[in-house]
Amino acid sequence: MDARPPALLALFTEGRTRFTKLLDQLTAADLTKKLAPAPNSAGFLIRHIGDVELLFAKNVFKLEGVQVHASTVAKGHDTGEWTDLAALKAYVQESADTLRRTIEATPDADWDTVIETKEFGRKTKAEALGRIVTHTTYHAGQLALVLKYGG
Repeated sequence: MDARPPALLALFTEGRTRFTKLLDQLTAADLTKKLAPAPNSAGFLIRHIGDVELLFAKNVFKLEGVQVHASTVAKGHDTGEWTDLAALKAYVQESADTLRRTIEATPDADWDTVIETKEFGRKTKAEALGRIVTHTTYHAGQLALVLKYGG
């Protein structure tokens, strides 16, 4: 393996820092905050990030042994159930660790392999990695606004 996968791992890690820094500041009381009229709470956003990261590892990158019950995706809306701070932090730590393993397990030559999904069409694995990194940062931005201005 050459230097490319460690570079992609660094990109993933750095791209996720806005999210991880928010996690360090969270309190349990923050999890029910919403920014009206948006329907999603802070707890929902955190769980959703973990759900989608695990879905990418399993379905997009085909990492063996990944178990995921993407409840935010399946339910499609915030049900108010994502209020256990310790459980949410553990879940998104698991999703990050799983994506790290995925990046490390992908040989250099496979990053140019084209994959296809119904959600975003045809992309190389490298482009798909960009997609999940930007998905996480997009929702981290929403989470930051909810934490700052939500009630």
